[in-house]
Parts: sequence; C-alpha cells; structure tokens
Amino acid sequence: MSAIDLHARPSKDFEARLAETQRLLIQAASEFTPLKQASSLGAEDVVITHLINALELDIPVFVLETGELHQETLDLLARTQASSRAPVEVYRPVQESVIQFVAREGREAMYRSIALRKSCCHIRKLEPLARALAGQKAWITGLRREQSAARADVPLVDASEVATNGRTKLNPLANWTWGDVWHYISVNGVDYNPLHDQFYPSIGCAPCTRAISLGEDFRSGRWWWEDEAAKECGLHVKTEEKAAA
Repeated sequence: MSAIDLHARPSKDFEARLAETQRLLIQAASEFTPLKQASSLGAEDVVITHLINALELDIPVFVLETGELHQETLDLLARTQASSRAPVEVYRPVQESVIQFVAREGREAMYRSIALRKSCCHIRKLEPLARALAGQKAWITGLRREQSAARADVPLVDASEVATNGRTKLNPLANWTWGDVWHYISVNGVDYNPLHDQFYPSIGCAPCTRAISLGEDFRSGRWWWEDEAAKECGLHVKTEEKAAA
C-alpha cells in the first residue's frame, strides 16, 4: 500500500488551510524578500515547492546534501532540479571538515553519544544552512504542529529569531494534518520520495533514519537510539533553547 493510499485523508477544512498557505506564500514573495525555501525533499517540502511553482512565485529552493542521504532522496533531488520552475540550489558540507571528523571519530560516531551526533549534524547541516541563509530576510520550512510535541506550537510566521539574525521563519503548513499533506500530493500528482511508501514519514540522513511501526510517533524513526527530548539536529531549535545550550 502506498503512502497516498494509507494517508491521503483531507481534514474537513482543508480548502481553508490551503487558501491560508497560498496567501502566506504570496505575501512572503512580496514582503520578505530575499527569502528561500529550505527543503529536505520530504512530503511537506515537496508540497511547498509544488505550491511555489504553481503560484509562479520567485522563491528559490535549497537542499542540504549532507553526503549521507538515501539514494532515493538523491534521485528525487535530481528530478526536482530538472522539473522545478523555481531554482533548486544544493549546499554541501565543507569536505575537509567531514574528512577530519570521520578520521577522528569514525563513520558511526553518531551512535556513540548525543554530542558526537550533534557535531556531525553541525558539520553536515548547520554550517551549510548558515551559508544557504546568509543575507536572507526570511526562510520557508515544512514544520507542522502535528509532527511532534516539540513542534506543537509552531506559528505560521515565527519572528523569534529576528532579533538575533534578522530573519523570519515562515511555516506555511503549520496547520496542516498529515492527511492534508498526502491529499494534496495525491490530487496534484506531486512527485515524492518513495521511502514514504516504506513507512518513513520523516526522512533525513540514511544512518539516522529508519522506518517506523504502526502506532509509533511520527519522528520516532529519527535518531531512534536517543531520548525523545533530544530529537532535533539544531535546524529548528527555538531561540531560547539555543541560548540555554
């Protein structure tokens, strides 16, 4: 059974949520430039990219190619670059930093401690993210409130980081359900990562992502060996949590 067959169940107010998302994207393109969409090529992100293209908005997309992505994700990246009206930029980690980290800690360092896993995330994701967002007034993400307890209060427009880096985070799918996401993919024939059909709702680096079982939390397949409270790579940590760290 495909992810569409399993999940495509729109909420009763899906059309209103879609209209809200479209309005926010149109507003973003005119009021928050320069801005970019950050895409992990997961289900939420391919929906946003499809909307950006359908609305013919001048919002570029970027992907962090960490060097540890699944082949299915890399294949989707190539297809997206070939078909997207919006430019799709790829940011990679500094190769020398990766080589030094692996030589010092080994290829499976992320399993040994949270600190080492976060060091790996910093090299492969956070440093490239900083380059991708340099000079941007805002960025667009696929965060949804339903994804996890840590994201339960995600707003459509998050200005919490403006004071520190002058950048607004826009979360146009904040109010969408998982069923809404897959309903949109189904109705619009959106290309998506086939790993979703293999029970990977949340897809990151291959060593740090597994399929989930029925009844497990949405993000339980990410860093599954860690405590639930630690399951963020740093891309979407709240400002006050960064300060505490």
